[in-house]
Amino acid sequence: MNNAFQKDQAALLLEQVEKGRISRRRFTQAIAAMFAVPAGLGATMSFAQAKQLVLVNWGGDAMTAYDEAYGKPFQEETGIRVVEDGTGPTEGALRAQAQSGNVTWDVVDADPFSAIALGKEGVVQPIDYTIVDKSKFREGFGWEHATSAYFFSFVIAYNATKYDTPPASLADFFDVEKFPGNRAMYKWGVSSWEAALLADGVARDALYPLDLERAHKKIEAFKEHVSVFWGGGAELQNALLTGEADMAIAWNTRAKVVEQDTGGDVKYIWDDGLLQPASFAVMANNPGGTEPAMQLLAAMQVPERQLVMFEMLGQGPANPAADALIAEEDKRHNCVDPENMAKQIPLDMEWYAENYGAALDAYLAIISA
Repeated sequence: MNNAFQKDQAALLLEQVEKGRISRRRFTQAIAAMFAVPAGLGATMSFAQAKQLVLVNWGGDAMTAYDEAYGKPFQEETGIRVVEDGTGPTEGALRAQAQSGNVTWDVVDADPFSAIALGKEGVVQPIDYTIVDKSKFREGFGWEHATSAYFFSFVIAYNATKYDTPPASLADFFDVEKFPGNRAMYKWGVSSWEAALLADGVARDALYPLDLERAHKKIEAFKEHVSVFWGGGAELQNALLTGEADMAIAWNTRAKVVEQDTGGDVKYIWDDGLLQPASFAVMANNPGGTEPAMQLLAAMQVPERQLVMFEMLGQGPANPAADALIAEEDKRHNCVDPENMAKQIPLDMEWYAENYGAALDAYLAIISA
């Protein structure tokens, strides 16, 4: 579901380095404190047989961040090399590996909804929560077949030079009389259904299961005001920078960049934000072995390592202990900072596991007509 977001992280990281917002020196400094072994980890490492683990993500410069934040410290602690693979662990690719009988991946950056579905099929294995510490997840974010990895959000970004009163809700996003102008919405459906229903008066605590018929009716009536159905971060960013869209449902990571690039002419809010979790899963019959893979997942819970991922890619930390490490001036950009999180609604991964494919087909038919 969030494959486009994960790929966008790679592009975003490169942009930030090129713009001088992240220096290689700062990056090195940030990881200097990350080599402390998590409590109990060193004592339980007995993996002489494990030579390497393959960690699969979405490629590009994001591989550098994952290697520095997670791979190198783990090798320092255990002697096990973590090989970064940027192939992109789509649900189809994971299923194909399992069916081939030749599994070459160990840990994969997969959507929770994919892990839920693939876990039922035996493609990924249950998480060993005697090794991975579930108390280091935010409450409600941890699944039988996947660990909590990080968070991002769909938020309202808007042209602050056009509106004297800023929008305060998704109802405002859909109100073109009160807030005239063009809109941008996500091409791949996620957030669009929730936004339409909330704008149509559905209560936050009654959002799921999503009433797709009602949502699609709302979107179909509104789409004439949508100038861009964006599929990736660069497209979203360009729509806001050029004024093609006056308001957008945007990834918080890109909204932050646009706010910086425009000197605050474009701003974003957390109100009615839609919070999406990401996860790591372990392939069944993974070549590196179950126990080393689970120990890698445990090592990824170290707050200082998740801080690096926040600084490099804007990932909201899965471990709430990382919140206190974020600089005060950066807290407002953390989607899971308690103040920001309280304004948002988490996406229901169980609903997406059962319904996403058919829902997306119907949505694409509407916005393409």
